[in-house]
Amino acid sequence: MSSEHDHPQPGGAIYEPEAPIGEQLVVVAQELSDLYRSERAKAAELEQAYDQLQDTYQAAIRTLAFVVEAKDNGTRQHLDRTQIYGLELAAEIDPRLVRDPEVGVGFLLHDIGKVGVPESILTKPGPLTDDEWEIMRGHPLAGVRIVEPMQFLGEAVQIIRCHHERYDGSGYPEGMAGTGIPLAARIFAVVDSFDAMTSDRPYRKALTTEHALEEILRGEGTQFDPEVVRVFCDLVARTPWVAEGRYTDRAPD
Repeated sequence: MSSEHDHPQPGGAIYEPEAPIGEQLVVVAQELSDLYRSERAKAAELEQAYDQLQDTYQAAIRTLAFVVEAKDNGTRQHLDRTQIYGLELAAEIDPRLVRDPEVGVGFLLHDIGKVGVPESILTKPGPLTDDEWEIMRGHPLAGVRIVEPMQFLGEAVQIIRCHHERYDGSGYPEGMAGTGIPLAARIFAVVDSFDAMTSDRPYRKALTTEHALEEILRGEGTQFDPEVVRVFCDLVARTPWVAEGRYTDRAPD
């Protein structure tokens, strides 16, 4: 017995029924599965490339820091301490800064421009002459010239440029003032000065924490942002490892 589907259709063609809807869905599902596996493979490749890029980025940063350290034996711990102190203070003032990795890099590389300063000046046991100070004051812009081509450093460049600006506009290299100075640089100016004062230098012994804080307070509104000074003094008062310079003893994140 013949089926109605066997009957010739107009034009002599034999009608063939479409595949059942279930079979069509199976085909679609298989195509989606293949597409998913393909996209997962591409995502894995991109993630691997990103991880490699991050490793290269971190290696480049550490290499730059090592170059600065090689110029001055006392620089290594200063770089590490000021980066940690700076991030702790930034977390108190504006947590968004801490979430930006470029800020931490800027803190670490703030003195990269000192690679161009003669060691005879960096390690001089006595006061610098006017000419020597002129050379020393050139290190922020020298640092900018070194790192500016690395576009991935972003905000770090501004910290390197501005960390010796003063709140009253009498700093260098550009005489910026007040809130015209990037906040991260205003924060770093305080911790940089504090660490410098509480560390031994070729030309003097370290100051006590109390003496250093007195000097920081004396610079409030002239050298330093008053609000940053207030928060920093509060941070030191309730954070023993900052007050005592034991930055390796900080509480885990």
